[in-house]
Amino acid sequence: MKETLLYEASIDEKPILKNLLELYVYDFSEFNQMDVNAEGTFGYPSLDAYWIQEGYYPFLIKTNGHLSGFALVKEVFEDGAKVFVVAEFFVMRKYRTKGIGQFVAHQLFDRFRGLWHVSVRNYNKPALIFWDKTIKAYALDHYKILQKPLWEGLVYAFESRTYCVE
Repeated sequence: MKETLLYEASIDEKPILKNLLELYVYDFSEFNQMDVNAEGTFGYPSLDAYWIQEGYYPFLIKTNGHLSGFALVKEVFEDGAKVFVVAEFFVMRKYRTKGIGQFVAHQLFDRFRGLWHVSVRNYNKPALIFWDKTIKAYALDHYKILQKPLWEGLVYAFESRTYCVE
């Protein structure tokens, strides 16, 4: 596998993440039919929160020294319990199907110990395939699929490395 590095993005790297988010939302627009704004960008209104709010974690991914994606993780509280969620996850097309996404996702799960929820929309078939394979490889048989009101998709729930062999 190529040399891949996941690291927390500094405030100075916010413009880089902002640019990568444009690529991500562009890719995603195939499924959600989103349009660009008057400036010709999609935008991501909550990006600043990742450097301001507690429990928000921005990550960049580099492969062989080149930017290859990002991940945004948040801590939320559901029914009084802390849950980690993958808010956004993006691997550039050039680096897909090489095991990089799964490698990085597993690093994220290991970094934040506890309960995880990964939500995937039904209409995003490539993401459904990726997350199903990735979570099954990580959690083995120790995950659940939750039903959430008003969510049209799957929500995988599992504990980080509770049952997995290292």
